[in-house]
Amino acid sequence: MTGKEALKFAADNGCKMVDYKFLDFVGVWQHFSTPMAELSEDTFEEGIGFDGSSIRGWQPIHQSDMLLMPQPETAKIDPFIEVPTLSLICNVADPITREGYSRDPRYIAQKAEAYLKSSGMGDTAYIGPEPEFFIFDDVRFASSANESFYCVDSVEGAWNTGREEFPNLGYKPAHKGGYFPCAPTDSLVDLRNEMVEVLQSVGMHIEAVHHEVASGGQCEIDMRFDSLLNMGDTLQWFKYIVKNVAYRNGKSVTFMPKPVFNDNGSGMHCHMSIWKEGKNLFAGDGYGGLSKMALYFIGGIVKHAKALNAFTNPTTNSYKRLVPGYEAPVNLAYSNRNRSAALRIPNTNSDKAKRVECRFPDPAANGYLCFSALLMAGLDGIENKIDPGQPIDKDLYGLSPEEMKDIPHVAGTLPEALNCLEADHDFLLKGDVFTKDVIDMWLSYKRTHEVDPVRMRPCPEEFSLYYDC
Repeated sequence: MTGKEALKFAADNGCKMVDYKFLDFVGVWQHFSTPMAELSEDTFEEGIGFDGSSIRGWQPIHQSDMLLMPQPETAKIDPFIEVPTLSLICNVADPITREGYSRDPRYIAQKAEAYLKSSGMGDTAYIGPEPEFFIFDDVRFASSANESFYCVDSVEGAWNTGREEFPNLGYKPAHKGGYFPCAPTDSLVDLRNEMVEVLQSVGMHIEAVHHEVASGGQCEIDMRFDSLLNMGDTLQWFKYIVKNVAYRNGKSVTFMPKPVFNDNGSGMHCHMSIWKEGKNLFAGDGYGGLSKMALYFIGGIVKHAKALNAFTNPTTNSYKRLVPGYEAPVNLAYSNRNRSAALRIPNTNSDKAKRVECRFPDPAANGYLCFSALLMAGLDGIENKIDPGQPIDKDLYGLSPEEMKDIPHVAGTLPEALNCLEADHDFLLKGDVFTKDVIDMWLSYKRTHEVDPVRMRPCPEEFSLYYDC
């Protein structure tokens, strides 16, 4: 879609406002709006100035001027704003050089796609994420000098079987029992279906929808795979729509990886394949029907996994999920069909469907950065022919300590992941996809704004453990 076509699309849909959306460094959509009359074909070429110093992890105040460059091919009608509104996703550019901004996640994804093509290893990377999320009925939290607490609640919560609900009708999924009984135990069918209808209204291809394992309203909606940049855009629309449909129904959605103790957390398994000239290069006659290229791709992800965790599992809370026993794949092994492995090869007879499923990422990730980092690690594996070792077809959770000792594992904490990224990021710098500036700012921001605030605060469990010491 060209700028002219985007304007016609807006006119055909009676748009009176235009909403400009862009992603901050951490991974949350930002926006502002103007009347439709302020958008012209020139806007797509000239951009719109804004203050980059107010965006997390971006410009210092003495260099704050930035440009938003609306992308006409992203034009959609926002399904939630009452006044008909054209929505445009924007790239971020330097106002002087007019080059893409190094810390713009969407620009990083564009460079990752360009690097793949320039490398000759393929022309398209397809990504199919499976973001899980919780739907809550009540969310409260606070943290101050003398108190800290959180409380999330769901009518489905197993902890509410004895609550006075006037009447309590039962039918609450047990802990780890949400996968996946019919209604009335699954009380969220209509809400998920409404989400699907809105997702489809903006052009999203939805393949499946279901309750997930955890009690307390855990769900999953699966979208069809797409190219890396397009899937980065789609994931942002996905989160925006799922949250807003829940909100207008008096409920709250979180993509936080581990909001409920002692039950399964939310992951975002990522299915990946590389194609060239319409052919799936991951299909072959090797283990699991994979090609040598695909196995080397796995080798690259295994080698760089702990550094990747800084982008694929970017929160302190992510590592409350990455513990054994809750279906979180912490062990860096690969296997056909085996869901206890961090890298799974889905069972399929179609060459077009041959792919690698990376199971450790979670939905708190900035999709553009997560997908780009995974691709760069895999391409490093292909380029350097990194052998992933032998597959493991046993239940990894049931192995003895002796059997487990030689199997690598993902990072155990966000500080560990950040330290690993600091030591291992050359593979990300190839093709100028991630720049040193991006790596340094990611490390600094995460350590200063997330690791330190969590590290320095007492938590409620510490009072249970230590108050009477």
